[in-house]
Parts: sequence; C-alpha cells; structure tokens
Amino acid sequence: MITQKMKYALKALTVLADERAGDGRALRIEEIAQRSGTPKRFLEHILLEIRNGGFIASTRGRNGGYQLIKEPSAIPLSELLRMIDGPIAPLPCLSRRAYQRCDDCADETTCRIRRVFAEVFWSYLLLIESMTLADIVRRPAALDFSHVPATAKESVDIPLK
Repeated sequence: MITQKMKYALKALTVLADERAGDGRALRIEEIAQRSGTPKRFLEHILLEIRNGGFIASTRGRNGGYQLIKEPSAIPLSELLRMIDGPIAPLPCLSRRAYQRCDDCADETTCRIRRVFAEVFWSYLLLIESMTLADIVRRPAALDFSHVPATAKESVDIPLK
C-alpha cells in the first residue's frame, strides 16, 4: 500500500506534468496545492524530496516556482515509490536496496513465507518497474474493471463499476 505522502507526491507531479504539456511555466506551491488538492504544509517537504531526486526544479523570484525537468515517461514510478516511501519489498529479506535478514528466520532458502511473497513481489516488480509518471498522466480518472473476472473483483477493496 502506498502512503498518503506518496499519493500527494503523485498528485503534485501530475499537475506539474500537465503544466509541462501546456504552458510549461513554473507553478508556485500554492497553485500546485490548489490544483492537486494537497495540503500546502505537506507539499513543501514532498517537493523538496522530489527536487533533490532530480525530477523537478525550483526557481526563485516573482515568476518562480516548480517545474518538471524530465519527461513524464522518464520518471519511473518505482523510483518515486522508493524515494518517498522507502523500500517496496513486502519482507526485508526480499529487498534489493535495503536487504535485511529476518530475525526470526533460520534459513531463507527453505522459508515458505519468503517463497510465497517472493513470487508476489516479483510479479509486482515486473509491473511497477515498467510504469512511469506518463502512465498516470495519460490514464482516465475513472476505473474500469469490466475486463476483470468476477472472482478477482470480489477481492478488490475498491468500488468497481
């Protein structure tokens, strides 16, 4: 599950991507907050992290603000997730960047819990590492699960049409 902080980051980046595709001007933090529905007090810290990650730039002055400096297609969602939320692995022993052996595990090679979650995580990684900010920007806001089998819909915890 992504954090609220990550949702705010993605909303702000979507606003900046839309502006890049339009007028391309720098947006003040107040405007980003208003357009994205994100509280300004959280957004300041989040935008600083994203700027330090090299995805946006900030300009001071009267016409200053924040701008997306990379194409949305060059901003991997997996990198944003790791930057904002930290490791994305479900178990510390599966993390590539923040590996830690589980304290209560005698043998990783025979751990049944690790094996099952490794399969789930591998599938998730294949998908999330192939996605970029462009995938969020170009998708319609409404969810369409008409192609999903009924049994899968029952396990999803969101309203489906």
